[in-house]
Amino acid sequence: MSAAFLSGVVAGYGVAIPVGAIGVLIAGLSARTSLRVGAAAGLGAATADGIYALIAVVGGAAVAAVIAPVATPLRWAAAVVLLGMAAMTAWGALRKRRTAARVEKPATALRAYGGILGLTLLNPATVIYFAALVLGRGGEGGGFWFVVGAFLASASWQLLIAGGGSLVGRVLTGERGRLITALVSSAVIAFLAIRLL
Repeated sequence: MSAAFLSGVVAGYGVAIPVGAIGVLIAGLSARTSLRVGAAAGLGAATADGIYALIAVVGGAAVAAVIAPVATPLRWAAAVVLLGMAAMTAWGALRKRRTAARVEKPATALRAYGGILGLTLLNPATVIYFAALVLGRGGEGGGFWFVVGAFLASASWQLLIAGGGSLVGRVLTGERGRLITALVSSAVIAFLAIRLL
């Protein structure tokens, strides 16, 4: 149990720590809204990592072989979704500055969780990563405890990112600070989306 769990923890941190577009989205969302919403978004990413770890443990090579031919279209879809989110974030920040009295649909924890879960699931490289780890050890190190370890490691990292974003959001509470963080977040997300192509 402990060896499988530790393997899962290492694998979970391995996939979660490189801060990409999802990490930037989580930090930016947390900075603009609240720690609760950002944490829900982070748990959405961790859930996707856990789902992919489970798929890798259960299906391994078969799932990786099925996903490999559609990896490029999925990567393109993820890039398009990220570019759309970057544009919406920038547009919303600019529009909010122009019309301070407009009514905006507030971000909810449930919407943040579902949105980030769906976006993270568009990354087929994650299931291939977990499958390679499980299969590389001859199937050892997998199973229930591997999946739990991967999920908990990813969740702890994503919550750290959400907390950092919330902290930055509290420091930059003024209208200008929020505008700058939204625009920087949009630019970084767009850059990372273009790199997917």
